[in-house]
Amino acid sequence: MERWDRVGRRAAYGGALALLPYLLIKVSWVVGSLIGLLPVGHGFGMAEWVVLNAVTVGMAAIGIVSTLALVRPWGMRIPGAPVVFCVWVGSGFLVSILPFGVLGALLDAGGGSPGEAGNPADPADPAMPVWEGVLVQFGFLGMGLGLALAVPAYLRRRWPESFAGRVGDGARTALPWAAVVGAAVGLCWLYWAAGGTVGIAHPAERVTDWYVLGAVSGFWALACSAAVGIITRARPARLPRAVPLVFGWVGSGSLFAWSGWKLPVTLYLAWAEPVGARPPEHLGVAVVLHLCAVVAGAAMLRTLVRSHRRQDSS
Repeated sequence: MERWDRVGRRAAYGGALALLPYLLIKVSWVVGSLIGLLPVGHGFGMAEWVVLNAVTVGMAAIGIVSTLALVRPWGMRIPGAPVVFCVWVGSGFLVSILPFGVLGALLDAGGGSPGEAGNPADPADPAMPVWEGVLVQFGFLGMGLGLALAVPAYLRRRWPESFAGRVGDGARTALPWAAVVGAAVGLCWLYWAAGGTVGIAHPAERVTDWYVLGAVSGFWALACSAAVGIITRARPARLPRAVPLVFGWVGSGSLFAWSGWKLPVTLYLAWAEPVGARPPEHLGVAVVLHLCAVVAGAAMLRTLVRSHRRQDSS
């Protein structure tokens, strides 16, 4: 077994183990709320709270199983498409957010986050004990680091040709529309992170975490758009293919995963107007941006997969 495979194997087991406390905590929230031992989150009814946390229980369970598929023998025997899709979404959620964790620690970004309704990785809830918050943050950072090492090892083992060669080896094609849309969404998020007010309905609700998260999301949107542009335009020719593939993979996953999560939440906020849930963005603008991000992220993944197939046939 190569050294890289050993590192990826240990990282996958470590990531799955790190996320397990989050899964157990969320299960306890669902069960505890249903039997009346734990309170319902602020601004939620019983049904909304149970459904929200049941969804995150399913996401965590799928994440753990998918991570184990990266290193267990059965993960090489099952069809690659569902494994790739699940770890792509997981990487988009967790690998892309690692800079936010680092910056949050450096800036001591404790000014409040959008809350559980807007962020499945955010334990901000008045009823959550400190030790639960620490375990949740540790679980997401641990799984993010695990995926960052385990996913490339799996892809390299299953499709080694994907990482071979240089950008100029592939055929040159037109810049896809998804890269343009992704870049436009990223620029909007960076504009808000820089203090822009167009499209902001509640300026007082902007907190440090919101600014940092917007900056990180905007960076990945621009990074994946640039990466897809590099691969499709086959320039610079001498650049190793692995470099834009990594940024395209994580960035497109970030667009799809985060906006795929926030889009239904934003629609719910616009429809139900729950007490205490008032995001800074104008809800209509947020819906359009998240919808564009989901579509662009999925389309850019398709472009990356097609470029890999063209590389194989050339």
